[in-house]
Amino acid sequence: MRIAVNTRLLLPNKLEGIGWFTHETMRRIVAAHPEHEFLFFFDRKHTGSAPDAGSRFIYAPNVTPVVMGPPTRHPLLYRLWFDWLLPRKLKSLKADAFISPDGFLPLRSAIPSLAVIHDLNFEHYPEDLPRAYRNYYRSYFPRFAHHATRIATVSEFSGRDIAKHYEVNESRIDVVYNGVGDVFRPLSEEEKAAARDRFTQGHPYFTCVGSLNPRKNIARLLLAFDQLLQQHPSELRLLIVGERMWWDARMEQAWKQVKHKERVHFTGRLAQADLHKALGGAHALAFTSYFEGFGIPVAEAMRCGVPVVAAEATCLPEIAGDAAHYCDPFSVADISRALYEVWSDPELCEQLRAAGLKRSQRYTWDKATTDLWASFERMCRDAGLVQQASSLLL
Repeated sequence: MRIAVNTRLLLPNKLEGIGWFTHETMRRIVAAHPEHEFLFFFDRKHTGSAPDAGSRFIYAPNVTPVVMGPPTRHPLLYRLWFDWLLPRKLKSLKADAFISPDGFLPLRSAIPSLAVIHDLNFEHYPEDLPRAYRNYYRSYFPRFAHHATRIATVSEFSGRDIAKHYEVNESRIDVVYNGVGDVFRPLSEEEKAAARDRFTQGHPYFTCVGSLNPRKNIARLLLAFDQLLQQHPSELRLLIVGERMWWDARMEQAWKQVKHKERVHFTGRLAQADLHKALGGAHALAFTSYFEGFGIPVAEAMRCGVPVVAAEATCLPEIAGDAAHYCDPFSVADISRALYEVWSDPELCEQLRAAGLKRSQRYTWDKATTDLWASFERMCRDAGLVQQASSLLL
């Protein structure tokens, strides 16, 4: 079978959430299925500057890269790429099936397709996105959901949300939980001290991982942390890891109100090995995002044995279970309350660490890959394709 894959988010040295999902699952799938040919569709050069980067995303001999510009980073280019260029190329290359890890589909193609739709944040909080993007997502994703032969998503919450919002039968939706990279593990006391020295000049800290877009709720977290320091003075710091996507008016207003600006450290985006150190050295993860499809930093923190303060919202109670201390993401006072309780209660911290280490074992990339391939096999059966692959063996 000739299987086409949308790999436009496999970006050298710039992998984010969906990019990591694509990387970790597809590298395992192509290795386990040499009987199939995989066509990886990139929208730009897929090599990096490292000596071995030329083949980083070409995981096996059965992968053929197809580079097809222009880079798709604006809705106008989404339309050009997915509505016109991709359908023609799929037809000319005689692809049998299509996997899209970011959910975008070529609507003008009748090829059987599996769309991975991670969440519908843009439906619930459209104001969090620039107008051009929210208009595109809200116009096209309902069509993608109905055009897909089958849908995969990353939590039961997201599955129910997609089924309800787009009136899709839940029997067409499979849950494929994200995994946690092998690099994440608990740090030794010496490694934790080194992380504190590196990131916060030796001071204890909460860390927050997430790009600075509105749904990550960093504006309220800043105010809650500032409130914590005012009510309970300490040497605590807040370390924020992530790219500035949109430093909007809410962030600007919150930042102006923060009285302890010198206690807040912004690292920007970190490579995975450095992120491991930033997470593993933290007193706790503060993850107060008000909308998530999965929340990978929560699973990564649990795997590191780091307590988690999480929003009691969307999928997070499903993912973290009893391994997180919850708060109302829309209440600065309640976020501050949860932060203080985790900061001041060693017994609670130990309970969260133990529960997190245990719960995180369910989130592995091997299991995610097995579940994604099972969804693909169901898609092939739904489409009437002859499935030549046996069950995925890892």
